[in-house]
Amino acid sequence: MDLLSLEIFRTVVREGGITRAAEQLHRVQSNVTTRIRQLEQSLGVSLFSRNHKRLVLTPAGETLLGYAERLLNLAIEAREAVQPAVPQGRLRIGSMESTAASRLPLPLARFHQQWPAVQLELSTGPTQQLIDRVRAFTLDAALVAGPLEDPLLTILPLYTEELVLLAPRNHPPINGPDDLQTHTLIAFENGCAYRRHAENWLASGSIPGRRPDRILELGSYHAMLACVAAGAGIALAPRSVLELHNRNESLSIYPIGPAGQVPTYLICRHDYSSPAFDALSQILQKEAKKSTPTPIK
Repeated sequence: MDLLSLEIFRTVVREGGITRAAEQLHRVQSNVTTRIRQLEQSLGVSLFSRNHKRLVLTPAGETLLGYAERLLNLAIEAREAVQPAVPQGRLRIGSMESTAASRLPLPLARFHQQWPAVQLELSTGPTQQLIDRVRAFTLDAALVAGPLEDPLLTILPLYTEELVLLAPRNHPPINGPDDLQTHTLIAFENGCAYRRHAENWLASGSIPGRRPDRILELGSYHAMLACVAAGAGIALAPRSVLELHNRNESLSIYPIGPAGQVPTYLICRHDYSSPAFDALSQILQKEAKKSTPTPIK
């Protein structure tokens, strides 16, 4: 079992099959198939079940994938440790969609200008999914919303986002949850920290613990703002997102006080470090100090 075999195995899993993995690895399909079979023979177990031309990980394959991620990442760290401390190689960053849109464009542009040898990969998702991926070694670091405590992670505060309540333009004034005429919440999928904050705010009214009557799950802020404007429900979103979408005229926007002050953190595993990550962290911290609102203490 060598690192190349593990890299081929991981790529087959990520790409969902031999054909796409071969394209990604710039190898012929027969070579990828042979390497997978050799890996299975050396371990004495089947790593995939082959059902209707689809490859599905077996329990043994699931177990090996976790070890493969750790071994391959450790090999990268070892290579970087013995090379000059110059940012290079691959850096896998995760981010909430709102943060990727409103906070990352400028620092990422500066990072690419300063360190063109780094292959930076950015993926978006809800906070809990990002945390899970950092723990599982499929992301090196991520920008997530708090509050957050985790003994396995290094947690670096960056700044505070202001969540504001969005309602249809013709909705009467809203000073708290009791003033809502609709309890349909428009939000991202479970695992989104902002959704959790919205549910907690709704539960803070005169009916303790009240949950939304209905949750309309959407996958983008464009769709979310459009649905609120059309009267489908209410939502909580970062004020910085509204500045990007220019939807203020079709919505009513209300601050919700301290409940709307949500910290954003840069997280990574305690055992992870690389010159590329350190360089990006420095740029993010520098940009956070310039941003509004003020970085959290």
